[in-house]
Amino acid sequence: MSKSNIASLRAIEILDSRGNPTVRVFVTLEDGTKASASVPSGASTGEFEAVELRDGDPDRYNGKGVLQACKNVNEIIAPEVVGLDATEQAMIDRLMIELDGTENKARLGANAILGVSMAVAKAAAESQGTELYRYLGGSEARRIPVPCMNILNGGEHADNSVDFQEFMAVPLGAPTFSEGLRYVAETFHTLKKILEARGYATAVGDEGGFAPNLGSNEEAMDLIIEAIEKAGYEPGVDISIAIDSAATSFVVDKKGQYDLKWSGGGILSSDEMIDLAKRWVEKYPIVLWEDPLAEEDWEGFEKFTKELGDKIEVVGDDIFVTNTKFIRRGIREHAANASLIKLNQIGTVTETVDAVRLCLENGWRAFLSHRSGETSDTFLADFAVAMGSGHLKTGSASRSERLAKYNRLLEIEDLLQSNALYYWK
Repeated sequence: MSKSNIASLRAIEILDSRGNPTVRVFVTLEDGTKASASVPSGASTGEFEAVELRDGDPDRYNGKGVLQACKNVNEIIAPEVVGLDATEQAMIDRLMIELDGTENKARLGANAILGVSMAVAKAAAESQGTELYRYLGGSEARRIPVPCMNILNGGEHADNSVDFQEFMAVPLGAPTFSEGLRYVAETFHTLKKILEARGYATAVGDEGGFAPNLGSNEEAMDLIIEAIEKAGYEPGVDISIAIDSAATSFVVDKKGQYDLKWSGGGILSSDEMIDLAKRWVEKYPIVLWEDPLAEEDWEGFEKFTKELGDKIEVVGDDIFVTNTKFIRRGIREHAANASLIKLNQIGTVTETVDAVRLCLENGWRAFLSHRSGETSDTFLADFAVAMGSGHLKTGSASRSERLAKYNRLLEIEDLLQSNALYYWK
């Protein structure tokens, strides 16, 4: 029996950054190696994401318990996986997919399956004495992602009057990751001072960005530009802006009509949303726009990309859900030029790697992402370096579950020293 064979596997219910239950999986190998992984959870979720299994018991956590998912790990997955070599990641992931037997992991739960998948990868890396990013990405894994820091929240991530979900500061002009992180952290703190001076609330949303009640969506942009400049940086040179509209959260009929309900901006057609974006891209240093339209507005996405795809990165999240089937369609129909990548949208490490590779092989970019319900698990940081995708969003310069990922990237940069790469394109 190989020393890296799995000796034991178990799951327990823990709480995520929103105080909701999630799954933590523990793995022990025959050589004594121990590892654990905790599964994130999203609030703004795509209809076609892999199923996050919840108990539905109103007497526990308002129905959000994950005891059944944990039971599935302990009683269904563990008996099949114990004894297998932890280094056989693809085989173990495929086995769990077959055990589940559904297209969207609805039987065992993507949260159960992903917890095992991540924990197995961690244990295998630890057993080999290899850093996780190097184990997953090989000897060439040395590109540290540009941190797209969420500094202002709206939409489903905040109780305020801003329709678009995330406004991110992107330090693409920095020479290194650590300097880039400093650029946007300083901008975040400068923005706080500006908001305080104007009497705005400085409470933060789920991902750590500020969530003030503003007069319009455009005011959010103006405040960020002011913060960049007052922090001592040049907009569009040192720091640019990325936006996540999360448009599915305010679509009226799934495609074609959008209600800017939080800001009172009225109902806009898909074409009018594209016109708004064109005006903003002309006015502001925007380099990336995620989910500018809803998950079923394929025609609108294609128009948006035709109009703006040569100027900015057009990222599909809810429309692709880290699923190669939808990404292939997007590539075929020119619906975007990048896909957001979230581990728990698809449910295994192997399938997530496949999604990234599909993007990169077809000239697209892969934008790695956390979820709004996070834990202190830093798997995502290593995974982003392993994939070499070049950029990552993992929240703001507040909330420890977000900073844990940034701090892990600082560690990786320090490990790599002069071998570390940092660039936007």
